[in-house]
Amino acid sequence: MNILYITNHLNIGGITSYVLTLASGLKARGHQVYVASSGAGLTSRFIERDITFIPIPIKTKAEISPKILVSMFKLSRFVKEKQIEILHSHSRTTQILGCLLEKKTGIAHISTCHGFFKRRPLRKIFPCWGRRVIAISEQVKEHLRNDFKLEEDKIRVINNGIDIEKFKMQNAKSKMEFKNKLGLGDNPAVGIVARLSDVKGHIYLIQAMKNVLASIPQAQLLIVGEGKMQEELLNLTKTLKIERNVCFIREVSDTREVLWAMDLFVMPSLKEGLGLALMEAMAAGLPVIGSQVGGIRSLIQDGYNGLLVEPADSSALSKAILELLQNPAKRELLGNNAQNFISQNFSQEKMILQTEEVYKECVYLKN
Repeated sequence: MNILYITNHLNIGGITSYVLTLASGLKARGHQVYVASSGAGLTSRFIERDITFIPIPIKTKAEISPKILVSMFKLSRFVKEKQIEILHSHSRTTQILGCLLEKKTGIAHISTCHGFFKRRPLRKIFPCWGRRVIAISEQVKEHLRNDFKLEEDKIRVINNGIDIEKFKMQNAKSKMEFKNKLGLGDNPAVGIVARLSDVKGHIYLIQAMKNVLASIPQAQLLIVGEGKMQEELLNLTKTLKIERNVCFIREVSDTREVLWAMDLFVMPSLKEGLGLALMEAMAAGLPVIGSQVGGIRSLIQDGYNGLLVEPADSSALSKAILELLQNPAKRELLGNNAQNFISQNFSQEKMILQTEEVYKECVYLKN
């Protein structure tokens, strides 16, 4: 099959990791794969894997934007020339683009729902879901059914998959090397990898670190990602007088480098479809703490492979962080269990094969 992925950008984050995994896996299975996007940070990772990149001006969150139309006209010629058979979109604006392309060219469009959408009027008027919708967790499927009345037979639940061997760290010496690379020394490091958005709960993590530092003054917080809240979060660290203990990293070429420097990973989201960054941290053998929301609850079994806390509760979060930072044996146990859990339940190969089946189903529907 000839497959075209459409995504707003290729910066570090869950959607880019998801598309890279799928595109690489399906390329290895003999399919011809293309990615249309505004590009940025990780574009080279796709090109290295011989995945053709098509630049389009789609970096927008506006559902009615000239950028969508410009991208449609550019891609409509491309999909005909390359005989594209599947269009696969990954955000609200790229869903609209995919829907317009399907109407113009007749090529089958599907979308992946990576989280939870707000119920805005335009979504009801122009749903643009595609012939099939991949939900990354059962919680996202229920969201689509309950909040948008999407027919169940159009939804396919396919969990994100992880290449467990890729994230395994070889030894403790390697950990110190990555810590030193980030200037952390042997100080305990708490971290998060996520876009800087209010829904990810960074505010509560920063507030929690204020309490953590009262007991462990040398602790460090790594915040990896970029987004609209960066200035607000920077100001919060200054207000709390903890800016020297908080390191902001806009983007990295390989998330493993920052994960391997961490001693503990935290995902304090207020909403979360599944949590790919959380899964990668677990695959890396890190002990994890997450909010008791959405797909996080299907990943973390409290007390077995991580700890769960109530969302928006910085006090509970600080207690959980201290509990693990002060107990190396428990950190190791939870980290080992987390790695085994991902290995047993979230296979990269399974995700690729299940997605391929959805593509085949859609091509058959088209004909």
